[in-house]
Amino acid sequence: MAGYSDEAIQEFRRVAFALADAARSAILPHFRSASLSADNKLAAGFDPVTIADQAAEDAMRDVLSKMRPDDAVLGEEFGEMPGTSGLTWVLDPIDGTRGFLSGTPTWGVLIALADETGPILGVIDQPYIGERFHGGFGAAECIGPQGTRRLACRAARDLSEAIVFTTFPEIGTDAERGAFQRVASTARLTRYGMDCYAYALVAAGQVDLVIEAGLNPYDIQAPIAVIEAAGGIVTDWQGNPAHNGGCALAAANPEIHAAALALLG
Repeated sequence: MAGYSDEAIQEFRRVAFALADAARSAILPHFRSASLSADNKLAAGFDPVTIADQAAEDAMRDVLSKMRPDDAVLGEEFGEMPGTSGLTWVLDPIDGTRGFLSGTPTWGVLIALADETGPILGVIDQPYIGERFHGGFGAAECIGPQGTRRLACRAARDLSEAIVFTTFPEIGTDAERGAFQRVASTARLTRYGMDCYAYALVAAGQVDLVIEAGLNPYDIQAPIAVIEAAGGIVTDWQGNPAHNGGCALAAANPEIHAAALALLG
């Protein structure tokens, strides 16, 4: 990618992997632990946070303080820390805390590196399964129990043959829910509750679409980088950049993206 040397790109990946390793070590002792509990961040509703979320973000910030002290940080648990390099690490220590509390291995650690254009490198890491999806600078891979393989999104197919994911059946507002249902009712198969792992499946060529609402930047920036490096496309529901959060449409290819966008609009 223009503007970054091969040496810089290798350094970015090395740091991203060090962050993922640190988060794995902090999180796994708590997963499926009988003593795990959660605090609720919402006065109305349920938005859980656990000691594992906080420990993982602490561990990643400690790595950055040593390896990339001039970069900014934006994390879900501890907010923003300014930097001077023009680069920002965007961290979600556990995307899918509800799944984490439930014992399902569908949560993940999200790590993105962004510049003024948006995310340029992303990692979706599932510590329990031992899968690490990463992408940026024109390359995307999964490192896991079956070795290392290149990630490539699915080829174009009709929306009536598509597999669609979202996290909650009650997605977003009433209007957003109606828009999602227009797509879901056209697709072959709709699945719920996969959190960030659904985005990894788009990059892996297993899923055609992920449609979400109410996102924060740390929810979507890593998936954007991984999916786009695997040949997919991620925008908001109007076809604009999605890296600031809100509504997101992640698609395996431009054709199915256009078909879904027409119904969401």
